[in-house]
Amino acid sequence: MRQILLKIKYLGTNYHGWQVQDNAVTVQERLQDAVEEILGQRLDLTGCSRTDAGVHANEYCCTIKTESDVDCFKLQGGLNAKLPDDISVFSVSDVDLDFHPRYSCVKKQYVYKILNSRAKDPFLNGRALLYPQPLDVELLDRCAKDFIGTHDFTALSGSKCELEDCTRTIFDASVERDGDLVTFSVTGDGFLYNMVRIMVGTLLFINEGKIKPDGIRIILDKKDRAAAGRTAPAHGLYLNKVYYGGDVNE
Repeated sequence: MRQILLKIKYLGTNYHGWQVQDNAVTVQERLQDAVEEILGQRLDLTGCSRTDAGVHANEYCCTIKTESDVDCFKLQGGLNAKLPDDISVFSVSDVDLDFHPRYSCVKKQYVYKILNSRAKDPFLNGRALLYPQPLDVELLDRCAKDFIGTHDFTALSGSKCELEDCTRTIFDASVERDGDLVTFSVTGDGFLYNMVRIMVGTLLFINEGKIKPDGIRIILDKKDRAAAGRTAPAHGLYLNKVYYGGDVNE
C-alpha cells in the first residue's frame, strides 16, 4: 500500500465546492472520476479542507491510497488528460502512510481578489469581486493587522459553524493594490466556516464607514456575528497555499 499526494488547482465557478454531494457536481467527484479511469478503482480522496461553491484554489492538496505501482509522472499526465480544463494536477508525489492532508497541515493561506473599478473585466468575471467604490487600501491594510494573533473568531464565523472552540491563530494579514486589483491575503493555522469572506466583508464595512477603523478588536471581543460585516461573495476567494513540514511543500 502507498499513499499519493496530489496538488491541484481549480476554478470553482462550475462546482459546488470540493466535497462530493448528492445532486451537485464537485471537484472531488471530477477528480475521483479521473483517478478511476486510470487506476480502474473508485478510490477515496482525502482533502486538506472543504471549499464552498464558487471558491477557487491555487493549491489544494489531497491524497489517495492505492496498491497500484503507477509512476507519479505518468499519473499526473493521465489525470490532466482526463480532467476538465478548469481542474489541473500540478504535482504528484509519494508521501508516508501516516501523512494526512488536513491534520498534517501547519498553516494555510487564503487570498481574496477585489476588482476596484467602475468597469467590468471579462477576464476576471467570476474570479474577483467587482467593487466600484473608492477603496482606501492603506487604511484597510492597517485594520487587517488587527486580525493577527490568537483570538476567538466566533464573530467571524458563518451560521453553519457549530464548533465549540472557535479559537484560531492568524500569522499574517494584508491588503495590497496592483492597479485596479486589490488583494486581501491571510495566513493562519485554521479557518472557520466563511471566516475569510466575513473578514473581507468587515474590511469593506470599514471602508464604507459602517464600522470604525478600530472596530475589529471590538467585534472579536463581542463574539457576535451581527457586529461584523457582510459575508463577501464566494467567487473572489482562493485557497492559495497549504503548508506542511519537511519536503512536502516542495
